[in-house]
Order: sequence, then C-alpha cells, then structure tokens
Amino acid sequence: MEPVRREHADDGPPAHRVNPASSPALSRPRPTAVLDAFLDHRQLLLALAYRLLGSVHDAEDVVQDAYLRWDAQETESIENPAAFLTTVATRLCLDRLRSAAARRELYVGPWLPEPLPTGPGDRPDGGGPGNDPEAAAALRESASMGMLLLLERLNPAERAVFVLREAFDVPYPRIAEIIGYSVAACRQLHHRASRRVSAPPGRARASMRGNQDPARDRRIVESFLAAAEDGDLDGLARLLREDVVVLTDGGGKFSAARRPVVGARKAARLYAHIFPRRFRNSVYTHTSYNHQPALLVRRPTLDFVYVFDIDDAGLIANIYMVGNPDKLTHLAPCAARPPAP
Repeated sequence: MEPVRREHADDGPPAHRVNPASSPALSRPRPTAVLDAFLDHRQLLLALAYRLLGSVHDAEDVVQDAYLRWDAQETESIENPAAFLTTVATRLCLDRLRSAAARRELYVGPWLPEPLPTGPGDRPDGGGPGNDPEAAAALRESASMGMLLLLERLNPAERAVFVLREAFDVPYPRIAEIIGYSVAACRQLHHRASRRVSAPPGRARASMRGNQDPARDRRIVESFLAAAEDGDLDGLARLLREDVVVLTDGGGKFSAARRPVVGARKAARLYAHIFPRRFRNSVYTHTSYNHQPALLVRRPTLDFVYVFDIDDAGLIANIYMVGNPDKLTHLAPCAARPPAP
C-alpha cells in the first residue's frame, strides 16, 4: 500500500492535500520496483524526521511528501535512493523547523515531543545501525524524551547536522550536500551543537544510561504505580532521585502543571495526590515509548502517557507526562478504555 498523508486542520484546503492512491496525476501505473525502493527506506526516513521534528504526525507528513517527490522523479536515473530520499526528507524537515519556532512560543505550558511507540508490537524505529550495538544505542538515545528536549536548544541547521552525524553517522561531506553548507561549516555547526547539548542540561536532562534493562525498569515502574495508587508518599520518594524533574504537557487542553516540578518530595506529593483521586478506575498499560519505560493511562474520556528516565542506580531521574490529546491520536488502542461513570 502506498503511504497516505495524514490530514491536519492547518494543512490548507483539501485540494492541497494529495492522496497518491486517488490523484489522477499520481495513480498512473508505477513499476513495483519504484515503490519497493521507497518502502525499503521508509522506516529510516521516519526515524530521521521524528528526531528532527519531535512529532510523529509531522514525521509521517514529511515522509509522505518525500514519497510524492520520489514518485515524480525518473527514479531509474537515481543512483543512490537512500541519499536522495535522506536529502529530500531533511530539507522538508528544515522548512518545518523554521516555521515551528513561532508556534512553540505560543504553546501553553511545557512542550514535550509526541510519544514514539517503541514496544515489542510497534513498527521498528529506524533502519540504519544494523547489528552494531553502539550505533543501535546511539539511535535509541537520540529518540529519548530528554535528548529531544535538548535538541530544542538548537537552531534548525545545528539540529540537522547533529542528528545526521550522531544518530545516523552520516559523514560531513554528505551532510554538507544535504543542507547546502560547506564541510567546514558543518563541522563547526556540529561542534557548536555538541557543546550546547552537552552543557549542564538543568531541567531537560537526557538519561545517561547506556545499557537498558527492561525487566528492571518494568519492576521500578510497577513499584511507582503501586505506591502512587496507594498514596504512599514515602514509597514514592524512595523511588525518585533527589533532584527528579517532572514535566507535564497538557497544551492548555486540561489542568496540568505549567512549570517543572523539581525534587523528590514535591514529586511524591504530586503523585500521591493525583493517582488515588484522578486516576481511580483507570486502565494502565506498561509499555515503551521513545525506547524508555512508560505507562499508558486510559480514563473514560482522556489518555495520558508517562515516560520515565531511570538512572544506573535504579532511581527515576525524570518523568515526562504527555496529556495533550492532539499528541496522542497516533497511539494504538493497546488497552481497553474504562466505562464512563
């Protein structure tokens, strides 16, 4: 099946949104090899676009637009489809990043990335590292909530260079071709981006744990949930790092903290209050988003996603809660919704 572009309210009139399956200009017979060549790189393009934009919806739109440009080419003359598609997708992302800054300034409360499903039943994230464990770890880390927040510090060119180099190991000469800068300028952009991302991150820390232990992480999140449901203040505090940071993204759509909650005691009081009262009779699903342990909380009318950073000592270092419904429409219904009271 050919990829279909998602429709958004701000995408312009319907005439500007093209479905390749129904457009007369694009429904001409295409060799299977042409479509297969694109689909072979689709997961890589989605991974790249998500890391550049922090939005699953926008990443899917970029990949769809890249397909339309691929479909319009005489693809038989393209010697390196991966290079062509990576260039197109990166440039489309740069256009979106340049227009996103003004919208972010008007966003209500903390902005968090859209959760990226990375559980066992979800589609693979990426396709570049192969069997190289270090490359796979770098790709996972580049999609973590903390890293995506750090990438928000960068301007569009810095972010493109950093992601291409760090997450996908693209050489500088190739990066220069993609973004239209000199090789020397790309090296300087990467150096500057690395310095800004590696600087003391304060309230937007990325997890520094290189090895994942899903079984241990699951136990910690289960303990967190049990303590929160019981209103166990001390039990919660024991699971949290002393300088834990809680970020909640409601986008102005419901009542949520508009400032970070910092410190184990404050965070413990928050969850000892919220879970027994607001989440009573909710349905919980243990899962993974952004390659991190997570909880999907389903209420009769709202969903919430909690993503956890867990450090080497087994303490929760950061909690990211996404409740803006606009950021959760792509999530599969992996848990039954409780009945309305």
